[in-house]
Amino acid sequence: IIDRTKKDPSEEIEILLRYGQHANIITLRDVFDDGQYVYLVLDVLRGNELLDRVLTLPDFTERDASDIVCTLTKTVEYLHSQGVVHRDLKPSNICYADDGGLPESIRICDFGFAKQLRAENGLLMTPCYTATFMAPEVLKKQGYDAACDIWSLGILLYTMIAGFSPYASSHNDTAEEILAQIGSGKVIITGGNWDLVSEAAKDIVTKMLHVDPHQRLTAPQVLRHPWIVEREQLSDKSLTRQDAVIVKGALSATYAALKRCAPAPVLEPVHSSSLAQRRGMKKLESQNSTTTSEPEESQ
Repeated sequence: IIDRTKKDPSEEIEILLRYGQHANIITLRDVFDDGQYVYLVLDVLRGNELLDRVLTLPDFTERDASDIVCTLTKTVEYLHSQGVVHRDLKPSNICYADDGGLPESIRICDFGFAKQLRAENGLLMTPCYTATFMAPEVLKKQGYDAACDIWSLGILLYTMIAGFSPYASSHNDTAEEILAQIGSGKVIITGGNWDLVSEAAKDIVTKMLHVDPHQRLTAPQVLRHPWIVEREQLSDKSLTRQDAVIVKGALSATYAALKRCAPAPVLEPVHSSSLAQRRGMKKLESQNSTTTSEPEESQ
């Protein structure tokens, strides 16, 4: 149920209607509008939230984590290829369609903060259109938000392996403490479950959580990483779990911190990245200057 006085639901509805037929995106069945409220009729998901299941499984393994990340990243890659960025891939927005718990039953939900990139003339930014006509500042905007989606998947991956949040220990951590930890660019990948998993697992999680969004892995790069491609060879040792309520509280604090505070550590200016500078030079070599736009806040 969406209150029109607080939010315009049209973009969320449009995205769900256009892309909701993907196997791992929740399907919008119908829409009702009484003038003040908009009612979205969505598929009933009978399974748990992803982390509720993962953190309570006694025999969850590194291979299981890789299967989940592969499924989610393929879905995110599809969205990004269509010019759509989700921008709110927190754990509560990733659920199972049924109680089976298989990766294919995972659904990405709640597209309330999702954006469909468009040209100035209003046309959708399809892959072909984008290559020739997308303005540099729009390309940069896509880079910000697409990188945020990967960062969110990185948090999820870290939590599935470690059994706890990378940046907060509980829901009582302050926004300042969490943002300082994010800004440090450091995550702990030693001890505990990290001693049970592959070096490839440590490598991919650090690259998905890179503080510079333009050095962070893209969705296609994640899918080409050995930890995904060679997941049949990953360990089947069970990983230890922590209390799901505590872990989810810490994750909620992390996303709340990013919502309340300027998320500079995650969305730093494009021009600070040498890779972005090289890309910009190639795209704008015939121009004397580059116009950059500030990113919207990721929710």
